[in-house]
Amino acid sequence: MKYEIRAAKEDDCKDVSRMIMELAVFEKMPDQVAISSKELQRDGFCQNPLFQCLVAEVPEEHGSKDGHTVVGYSLYFYTYSTWKGPTVYIEDLYVMPDFRRDGIGQALMTKVAQVAKEKRCVRLQLAVLDWNSPARDFYAAKGGQDLTVSQGWHFIRFDGQALEDLVLNAPKD
Repeated sequence: MKYEIRAAKEDDCKDVSRMIMELAVFEKMPDQVAISSKELQRDGFCQNPLFQCLVAEVPEEHGSKDGHTVVGYSLYFYTYSTWKGPTVYIEDLYVMPDFRRDGIGQALMTKVAQVAKEKRCVRLQLAVLDWNSPARDFYAAKGGQDLTVSQGWHFIRFDGQALEDLVLNAPKD
């Protein structure tokens, strides 16, 4: 199948927002999505964007049954390892089900890797749900290491009241 991987434009935010919800449904957490295309536009297309995004687009004649031509995306941002240096973190890598197995997911991931190398990043990181064996197998086949298994690393999150409690206990200026 013919497709193009390109940097997302502000106009793509509606499609990215739609696919974020599709991914959340797949991950059995649609009630967790609290962001809209407006926030994506604000946060990704401002003077200091908080994320970067690539999209996969197919020609109109190969679009989805609902007429969508933007059929995949990878949303990523930069972090910094005090041990290794610049790092890119892929928050989402998603391809609509009817467009999987055509190389689009691999193309999105390898394009993020290429961008990361251009920015002198020394590693690419992401998280995957433990039950998502196809994704885990895909990343392993590409050389990805499961750090929970190999090194015992766990991701920790503070949100909601836990985040508020941390803020309340911050030193006063």
